Parts: sequence; structure tokens; C-alpha cells
Amino acid sequence: MADIETDMPAEYVMRITLNRPDSLNALTFDMYENLIGIFEAIRFDPRVRAVILTGAGRAFCAGHDLRGGGTASWVAPEQGVVQTKRAMLGRMGAIPALMRSLPQPVIAAVNGAAAGAGYSLALAADMCLVAKSAKFVNAYHNAGTGHEFGLSYLLPRAIGTQRAAELLLTGRPVLAEEAERIGMVLRAVEDTELQAAALALADQILVNSPIGTQLTKQSMWLNQNAGSLEAAIEMESRAIIISQSTEDSAEKRKASVARRRPVFTGK
Repeated sequence: MADIETDMPAEYVMRITLNRPDSLNALTFDMYENLIGIFEAIRFDPRVRAVILTGAGRAFCAGHDLRGGGTASWVAPEQGVVQTKRAMLGRMGAIPALMRSLPQPVIAAVNGAAAGAGYSLALAADMCLVAKSAKFVNAYHNAGTGHEFGLSYLLPRAIGTQRAAELLLTGRPVLAEEAERIGMVLRAVEDTELQAAALALADQILVNSPIGTQLTKQSMWLNQNAGSLEAAIEMESRAIIISQSTEDSAEKRKASVARRRPVFTGK
């Protein structure tokens, strides 16, 4: 059984499942490599227009597996301690940024505990749905630091600096209800409804033109760091020109007028 499984639960939707339920889906070095490979493989795949990231069993992800994580195959063994850690963290830390740069929207469906790297993975998604059993745990403090995997960047932008400071510095857990209330996640649903809710959200995305969706995601995240409103509007204007020049954009307009579901061709 693969440590990461992929399936297509609906047309154009890929579900990526962290699949080590006996270890609460704790991440191994091989899993980091596999995740990177999956994201890079689907980047320009027109058959995938939305991604759901979830975990098997009773947890989303318990973070890095400190006991059975294996070895980082990309690290040259003759390097020193500092060089080794830099190489390890550099490759692992590429994953949150890769999720944000992926053209397809990524929906995290958090079922149970999201600790350490699992916490960061959930926040790196474009949208995060959680089961009511979900719990976010800053397990990075157990390794001597309260941040890693982009958490110090992702959390303040999700909930503001005051709340982020408290959560980062105290390490206290955040349950599903609070996560929804403070805007850390989009919505909390019953555990049995989580996968259906994620698929329903993906379907709402799929009715919009693929390139329009991709460019909107790109503008949204790039404009988080735009230097001015004018710069943000310029980014949007360029995206509009590109999107409206496509056949899929015309099909979306026709379908909207006819009140039918659009049929996109990727042209």
C-alpha cells in the first residue's frame, strides 16, 4: 500500500490521500518527495482542475515521523551537519510554496489532528475544510522551535498577527470550532460529511473556466504582497486580457446566459 494515494473521486478532481493511518499519516522523507512529484506532474495536466488533500484514518497528518521517517535521498551523505540540514529543509520546505504556486486550487480536507508539518500543509492550501474532530497542534515546539514549513508566514496572513503570535508562541492547540471562528479555516463540518463537502466545493470551482480560475488564484496570492492597489489592479488586468481571449471564457459567458453548465475544452 502506497504512503500517498491518488484517485479521481469526480471528473477533473484529484484527491491526494496521506496514507499511513497507523502513524497518523506522519510524513517520511519519501512522502515529501512523492508529494513534490505529484504536484509537479499535475501542474499542466488539463485533466486535473481541482485538488483535495486529505488523510487516511482518524488524522490528517501528525507532522514529520521522528522515528520512522527514513533518510532524505536527495542529501549527499558526505556533507556536514549544517549542510545536511539545509539540504533537507530546503527540499521539504518547497512543498507549501509549491501548493500555492500550483495552478489548480487546493482544498485541504482535515480529518482529525493536523500537527507540525500537517498544520502547515493545511494552511498552505487555498481553502481548508475541517471535520469537527479536527485539531491543530503546533508540534514544532517539541523540536525546539515553534515554526517550520512556512507556518510563521502562513498563520499571520490567515488570522492576523495578534492571534498568530499567541498560537505560535504558546503552542496551544486549536480545535475545529475555534479554527472556523477565527478564520483559520473556511468551514467545520460533521466528520461524515467532510469528503462530500470538499467535493461540493471543488464542483463549485469547476463551473468556472479553468484558465480564469488559475489566473485568479495566481493574482490572489501574488497580490498579497503587491506594493500598491495600482500594482494589484495591473496584475488583474493582465489576467483578464489573457482569460477573455480564450474559447473557454466565451463558453462560460454563453453558459451563464443559457443557465446551463459550461463545457470547457481547454482552448
